[in-house]
Amino acid sequence: MTVRQATIADLDTLVPLFDAYRQFYGQPSNPAAARTFLKDRLEHQQSVILLARKDGRDVGFAQLYPSFSSVRLSRTFILNDLFVTPDARASGFGRILLDAACTYGRQIGAARLSLSTAADNAKAQSLYERAGWTRDTEFYAYDFALT
Repeated sequence: MTVRQATIADLDTLVPLFDAYRQFYGQPSNPAAARTFLKDRLEHQQSVILLARKDGRDVGFAQLYPSFSSVRLSRTFILNDLFVTPDARASGFGRILLDAACTYGRQIGAARLSLSTAADNAKAQSLYERAGWTRDTEFYAYDFALT
């Protein structure tokens, strides 16, 4: 098992993984839009994508979006996307990707990583808690749809 940072050359590998991730969250398949979205993120250095590989096959990814903490005066990352193919789940890849994201954040001096998941995604919540992540009890998250 290996994890490495993806580049624009990895689009052909990333698109089906990203499209499957979106479908997991109830979105229709749209590989063309997924390609455009990922290409834009990578070309403009707006995200960091980590790819998990086993036996020559990419089986998952984590996507980090940079942010900042005004209070801490430091960089932070939002671990927005974490996905492992169904046939590779329960094999430790989710944990490996979480650990790789933490390692990446530490290496560049980030103060914190944060993530969120669906309230009914008990498997993901269990993974995060086993990996040492804690559920925020101090803040409420609010959203405002602009489109």
